[in-house]
Amino acid sequence: MQELRELLIEELQDILHAENQLVSALPKMAKAAHDPKLKEAFEKHLAQTRGQVERLNTAFELLGEMAEPKPCKAMMGLVKEGEETIEDGKEKDKLIADLALIIAAQKVEHYEIASYGGVRCLARQIGQRDVETLLAHTLGEEESSDYSLTSLAKPLLQRASESDTGNGRKQTKQQPKTLASRG
Repeated sequence: MQELRELLIEELQDILHAENQLVSALPKMAKAAHDPKLKEAFEKHLAQTRGQVERLNTAFELLGEMAEPKPCKAMMGLVKEGEETIEDGKEKDKLIADLALIIAAQKVEHYEIASYGGVRCLARQIGQRDVETLLAHTLGEEESSDYSLTSLAKPLLQRASESDTGNGRKQTKQQPKTLASRG
């Protein structure tokens, strides 16, 4: 049980660092978003992320540990990729740039879902029900954010497929060429 507890603490330290990185990254994502609903979603998730940091601090208190972040290399990479997405988006159609932001954000959400799912199970296994409850709450928020991003992407995808995407013409469906039609 001691090794499971130590693993839980290490993973919580990793997640704490990840969440703190997102507190810095989400305002940049919101600023880069063109669609008002996407901008609002990033701002809402920033507020949630700040609450998640507080919840993590509470989890550390419940475990009798200091809330000391451990560098999260995975989130560092995802944040760097998000920054590149923002920069690349400056030269793209607004719809395409927003869709790229959604993809970058969903990569983050999926990492967080995996992380919170794992630590929630660890907390349950070692009998830390209060910590498990806190982590389950955050896991639910992350899953909800992922679902919201998917919902936001659908109309943007529809509009992008119907509009000029910067190639000078509307997207059209082409009939696949068969060997017989190549003649």
